[in-house]
Amino acid sequence: MANSPFTSITTLLQKLRPGDVTAKPDEVASAISKVFASEVSAVQVALLLDRLSVTSQEQEPNVLAECAKVMRAAAERVDVDGLQRAIKQRQASVNAYEGGLCDIVGTGGDYHSTFNISTASSIIASSVLLVAKHGNRASTSKSGSADVLACMQVGRSATSPRPNLEAVTPVTLPALFSQTNFVFLFAPNFHKGLKPLSSIRKELPSPSIFNLLGPLTNPADALVEARVIGVKRRDLLHDFAEALRLNGTTKGMIVCGAEDLDEISCAGPTYCARLSQTKLPQDSSVVIEEFILTPADFGLPMHALETVSPGQTAQGNAEILGRLLRNEMSDDDAILHFVLMNVASLFCIAGACDGDVCALRSTEPVIKERGPGHGRWKEGVRLARRAIKTGAALKMLQKFTDATIEIAT
Repeated sequence: MANSPFTSITTLLQKLRPGDVTAKPDEVASAISKVFASEVSAVQVALLLDRLSVTSQEQEPNVLAECAKVMRAAAERVDVDGLQRAIKQRQASVNAYEGGLCDIVGTGGDYHSTFNISTASSIIASSVLLVAKHGNRASTSKSGSADVLACMQVGRSATSPRPNLEAVTPVTLPALFSQTNFVFLFAPNFHKGLKPLSSIRKELPSPSIFNLLGPLTNPADALVEARVIGVKRRDLLHDFAEALRLNGTTKGMIVCGAEDLDEISCAGPTYCARLSQTKLPQDSSVVIEEFILTPADFGLPMHALETVSPGQTAQGNAEILGRLLRNEMSDDDAILHFVLMNVASLFCIAGACDGDVCALRSTEPVIKERGPGHGRWKEGVRLARRAIKTGAALKMLQKFTDATIEIAT
């Protein structure tokens, strides 16, 4: 960082005393940059992460925003110009969606072991949106997004190909998006500075600031138009929304199920904080609106979390995801409903539901009813169902698989 305010970890730790915090966000961010530069010892890193946790500084909006900038700056460089050209060529805009990249991701750490909701949702959403799904292997569950995708086979044969996640790199992103709406950005391929920290993080008694930074550090962040982020605790809701606003987000929503679930809950209310840009003359500021969503707002019944928490291995969840994408689940399946709500949220936040035409270019009538937060949540569900039933979602996973294999050969 230019004109770095960082002096030493010892000095910073003295400013991060429980009940007496005097450290400034840029000092914390500067220290994090030194961590990525391997200029801080393992013991010092552990002390810093622990102190950020016990003082709750890790969730302060300004700290999150500044540290996210540092982490994105330390990531491998993406060919932004090439990626922008690929996005423009896709011509994916429809209704109020402008055709940019989208993401749906959670902080993890809620310990509910639910099905891979954001992974399934991102694939289905790519039937309409360009989705740059940022994710990693499991850390607090049995099956992370990378784990389940590495097991996915579009075909039914045991020899059917699986996606090659290692083929997705900063260099190959433009070529991949020229062939498919869905691309999975495997975090270790982009955030290589995190690898030396893995052993330290595993020794900590609780998740660190890096778990919170993951959803804020999509490698293609500069081109992300809309995102939905699930947080593991309700007290993180406003902090994350404000951090997104500080980082320039104009379309986004932070969600937390009442059970401290980092998804939109199928079991009851979900607390939401939506970011949107005002359209008034002389005013383009970003506002944050907080509201509550329930399954009924999506036109769906409630389901107990136990019914959507199979506790499966990655292979088991991949098989469930395959059934879902092949439209082999009953229309009232609990996992299907859980996924539909979360897909709908991204459709609505991106703007795909805000218009008079079906975003999937069908002749089906658009559901124009608006619910809490002014979202057409039921229209989002209708779109998600159609994406599954027509095979549009499965097609995008097939295209992603084929593209990764082609690029790797």
